[in-house]
This record gives sequence, C-alpha cells and structure tokens, in this order.
Amino acid sequence: MKFSLKSIAALALSVGALTAGPAFAQPVKVGVTVSATGPAASLGIPERNTFALLPKTIGGRPVEYIILDDASDTTTAVKNTRKLISEDRVDVIVGSTITPNSLAMIDVVAESETPMISMAASSRIVEPVDAKRRWVFKTPQNDQQMAVIIVSHMLANGVKTVGFIGFADAYGEGWWNEFNKIATARGLNVVASERYQRTDTSVTGQVLKLVSARPDAVLIAGSGTPAALPQKALKERNYGGKIYQTHGVANNDFLRVCGKDCEGTLLPAGPVLVADQLPNDHPVKKSATAYVQAYEAAHGKGSVSTFGAHAWDTGALLNAAVPVALKRAQPGTKEFRAALRDALEGAKDVAGAHGIFNMSPTDHLGLDQRAAVMVRIENGTWKLLK
Repeated sequence: MKFSLKSIAALALSVGALTAGPAFAQPVKVGVTVSATGPAASLGIPERNTFALLPKTIGGRPVEYIILDDASDTTTAVKNTRKLISEDRVDVIVGSTITPNSLAMIDVVAESETPMISMAASSRIVEPVDAKRRWVFKTPQNDQQMAVIIVSHMLANGVKTVGFIGFADAYGEGWWNEFNKIATARGLNVVASERYQRTDTSVTGQVLKLVSARPDAVLIAGSGTPAALPQKALKERNYGGKIYQTHGVANNDFLRVCGKDCEGTLLPAGPVLVADQLPNDHPVKKSATAYVQAYEAAHGKGSVSTFGAHAWDTGALLNAAVPVALKRAQPGTKEFRAALRDALEGAKDVAGAHGIFNMSPTDHLGLDQRAAVMVRIENGTWKLLK
C-alpha cells in the first residue's frame, strides 16, 4: 500500500494531536522532602500520607509527586532538594517538615529559581521577602501569630511571670525571639530561659532552673513528641503553674507520649485540630472538615493531625496556582517555574484546612488570625476554648 505525501502529513498531524493531549502532556512535577523518620517523624508521617490524597491532575495536566525522606536531618534535606531539582527536574519543591531543614533549603531553591512551599512554622522562612525568599512560601501559621495568642491568653488569665524552654535550634530560637519580644512589650516578666536538643533524653537540669524561678506559667517551644520531655519533667517536679505548648505538638502522637502529664496543657493550633467543634459560621469550618474527612477515610477515625493539613494546604495553593502558570508556560521549563512563583504570590481567597490564604509580594504566608484557635488538652483530647 502506497501513501501520498498528503496522507502522510495528515497522519503526522493526527499523531501529534494525540500526543499533545492530556494523556501525553508533560506532567507538573512536585518534589517533596518530609521528615518521615527521625525526631520529627510524628509530624512528617501525616504529611507524607496526605500527598496520596492530593489531586493527580491540575488544570488538565497530570501531577507527579516525588517524595523523599530527609530523616529530620538538615544535610539530607538539602541533598534531597538538590536531587529533586537537578535529577528529577521538578517544577516546585514542597518541604521540609521542620524549620532548620526549610531554612537550609532556601539557598538551593533560590539558586535554581525553583518555587518552594515549606511546611514548617518559623516566620524566618519567608521573612523578609528578599531576593532569595521571593521563591519561598509556606503554609503553617507563623510563630509570631501564635505567640500573640499565647501572650493574650496568659494576660487574660492572671499570668505575670513566665519561664521558657525550647529546642536549641532555629525553631526554639525563633519562638524565643518572638515570644520574648511580645511578652516584654505587653508587661510579662520572663524569669527563666532554657534550651534542649530534640534528641535529648533528660532535661532535669533545665527544669530545676525553671522551677526554682517559680514562674506562673511555662512555655515549651518544641514540636512533635520531643516536646513532651520538658512537660513530663515539670510534672515530676510537681510544678503547679500553667503549661503552654506551641502548635508544634498538635497531633495524637504527642498526646500518646505525654499521657496524663498533658492534662490541662494550653496551646494555640490551626482550626483543623478542632474542626468538629468550630461554629458553623467559622470561615475555615468547611475546608477544615473536608480535609479531616478525606484523611480519616484513608487512615481511620481520629488519625488526622494538623501537620498533615499543612501538606493539604500546599495542594490547595498548587491547585489555585498551576492553572494560572499554565497560561504562560509549559511544565519542565524555567519559564513555568517563574510563572508558578508569580501565581503563588498572587493567590487570593484560597481555602485551606488551616485558613484562607491571601498571598502578596510582601506576604508569602497569607494567613490572618482566623487561622488559629486556642485549645486545652482535656481527658486526653483537644478542647476548643471559646
């Protein structure tokens, strides 16, 4: 059988049309590094689990999630980021779980001009929005936002003196800087300040110093299960004041490890933690409940944590930004990465599990105070404070 030049050309066009369709379209590649093992595993595991729940197509394009474990280690997080960018040629980086890792990744993404969405808390990850941080966004509430809520609660409940103990890393130092600044400005007297390592097995010396200062309340600036260590030590020393934690402990693994020593603990948290207790007119009730239902359908009743919700919210931001970026460029190109960065910065009224995101050139978090509530641990569970 002979083919004319005209029929061959028509065949070529039809094949080209097929390969250009959605099934053959260049996927949007999302490179993820999470702390699924190591001290921050109780945070990273629900994040990793959540990526399986995110959309497999956005804007008509397939989405490929490439997920690596950084073992809660800063060096590994940087190594993962370099691999995802240079070898896997991802369009966006998501991660890491913890502040030290995320801070270390900034130079890598800025150098390659790849947008990054962190799932860690420190405001230093996105502030100030300089030449490097213009490529960086994040989903968790800032430590500054949460510190304001804690200080306000302390003042409203008669606290005049405070002791502080936090991680001896960027998370703890970030919290110390923000909390001390706000507390001092509002008349609270910080009478003791201590540090410990995430991997420590004893904080007896630090706790003895805290107790001897006789503060009305103690703030523990840790995250995940390692944050239970100072709390248990305070209870062993019969400390009778109020104990506050940060939103870094808002998961069931912390409740399990801390046990009865957690009773009465106060902390700010994202609204997803108490989604079923939110009033029906709360702006995040619907979007928070959607995540809870999706995660618990996959992993069982009561399995949800606020940390997985930070991953869910990266999906919400990408779902809003990718279709906008596709109007300017194709995935796999430098132009698409730049377009995606711009689209993330312009994201408005994006409903996530933790809040409503409104990004801008000077705000790469985009959450307001609606993204946090105050809770107390009662009978081994979370109770929304009105």
